Amino acid sequence: MQDTVIVIGSNGQIGTELVNELRNIYGDGQVIACDIRRPDYDIKNAGPFEFVNVLEKDILKNIFQKYKPTQVYLLAALLSATGEQNPQLAWDLNMNGLLNVLELARGFKTPKVYWPSSIAVFGPNSPKDHTPQACVMDPNTVYGISKLAGERWCEYYVQKYGLDVRSIRYPGLISWKAAPGGGTTDYAIHIFHDALKKGSYQSFLSGDTELPMMYMDDAIRGTIELMDAPSEKITIRSSYNLTGMSFTPETLAEEIRRHIPDFKLGYTDYDQRQAIASSWPRSIDDGNARMDWAWKPEFDIAKMTVDMINNLKR
Repeated sequence: MQDTVIVIGSNGQIGTELVNELRNIYGDGQVIACDIRRPDYDIKNAGPFEFVNVLEKDILKNIFQKYKPTQVYLLAALLSATGEQNPQLAWDLNMNGLLNVLELARGFKTPKVYWPSSIAVFGPNSPKDHTPQACVMDPNTVYGISKLAGERWCEYYVQKYGLDVRSIRYPGLISWKAAPGGGTTDYAIHIFHDALKKGSYQSFLSGDTELPMMYMDDAIRGTIELMDAPSEKITIRSSYNLTGMSFTPETLAEEIRRHIPDFKLGYTDYDQRQAIASSWPRSIDDGNARMDWAWKPEFDIAKMTVDMINNLKR
């Protein structure tokens, strides 16, 4: 049977790159991009596109009926910093959107479902260094709360209904292709743009704020590797820890100065995102992913910086 893949939230930072990679694998016509907003030229013209609000279950049901997907990727979400500005909307979108997709996937017997979690599930009392797969999780943002609840729902649907749901706890994601989506780690993208345009950047996080990060190429590859792994290899049905590297704004600035020697890094006044970042891990233990499906990142901070600068210059 030929695979048919639906990507909901296809216009976001992850979705734009994931759709293109999935179309390279399965064919343009087999990957249906879905979003509440009009897509960019490439996504709309390379393959099918449907306007979908994940909270409108009847419309979502029509999409399932029309395409009968073998895989569904649900990426629609309100991220950490944006979610704090509208907590009720963030909870509604992040939680009820997931439940709508899980119920439809169960009803239509969809073979595989992917839903991303985040390091936002960890909180002030979680271990900060080499944060393990299972530990205290006490998130203090609506985004983190919704992601932690979502993990429990995913595992519930696996155990109760046999639905094959898979998930990754993404760290901060860095990409030159798409704009960031309102997260706490967005500085790590803005810094490259400003370094090239202005030669300076004002960080909203303090210079010693260390956070787990990942280059988007690794994130996309890791996501597809997880979805391709045999079901019997998947031992974590909540969400896998995953990481690529950890660094601070100062560390990243030093790396950028290897290519732009006069680059200057400054700091803004206190920002709510600092409090969020301070509650998150400094580094992640992703040993389960490495053991279960041979996960291994390809990009470190040096390789990522070269690729970001070269591509943004173009």
